[in-house]
Amino acid sequence: MEKLKLLKGDFACKLSLALAPTIKAGFPSPADDYLHDSLDFNRDLIKNPEATFYGRVSGDSMIEAGICNGDIAVIDRSLEPADGDIIVAFVNGEFTIKYLDLSHMSEGYIELRPANPAYSPIRIDAEDNFRVWGVVVWTIKQWRH
Repeated sequence: MEKLKLLKGDFACKLSLALAPTIKAGFPSPADDYLHDSLDFNRDLIKNPEATFYGRVSGDSMIEAGICNGDIAVIDRSLEPADGDIIVAFVNGEFTIKYLDLSHMSEGYIELRPANPAYSPIRIDAEDNFRVWGVVVWTIKQWRH
């Protein structure tokens, strides 16, 4: 099972970065060569600072969701998980990051689904030590090492 190292975020400091206009993946417009606003991670990305944590992803089970080894997941513990959310779960003594699949609840179990065909879903039955630890709201990745 993939591991997730949890880090408590320090939201006391303000980090405000210049925000570029809409970034197109096609041909850029010469009119977009100036900055419009600023991005403040505390204001724009973190809605519940007291319940939000960072987690560094270890493994490749969520690679087709764009979550790769070394990425940082921003996890909000105050959100109610919904079917299809990417969650951090505590399962039988370990943390994992997966899609939450509630489609089998009427059959008495749920599944945690990876986003990599090399991995099987994790079936969660009543006897498992399981809890949803939080909902992933953002991921941060480093492109240049």
